[in-house]
Amino acid sequence: MPGKVLVVDDEADAREFVRAVLEDEGWEVVEAENGKTGLEKARNHSPDLVILDVQMPDLTGFQVFAELARSGDLGAVKVIMLTGVATKTGLGFSAEEMESFLGRAPDAYLEKPISPDTLVRTVQRVMG
Repeated sequence: MPGKVLVVDDEADAREFVRAVLEDEGWEVVEAENGKTGLEKARNHSPDLVILDVQMPDLTGFQVFAELARSGDLGAVKVIMLTGVATKTGLGFSAEEMESFLGRAPDAYLEKPISPDTLVRTVQRVMG
């Protein structure tokens, strides 16, 4: 049952790709071009899922995830992290360390570039 997804990525092409794939699956997609705007849109749009790029200027995906995890109303939102580097954690945090520090880990990691099928399968798995 599709709902609302917030895509936070500083690359317009990446946001457009995710939007096109997920809108074809019936999702409503909201976009943000950086972490600060992403947090504002998360608060204003109450998404069911947030897809976060790891490497962004200003606030990284991990910083946005940390803010979401600490937020009462958004603390339980599902999160998929996108990374363009082979290591899953560009800031030196493993999923286990993030869970220990923040009380939870992201629901999934996806390595860029992503195939449409992989994106859809991951979203379906994360959203149950």
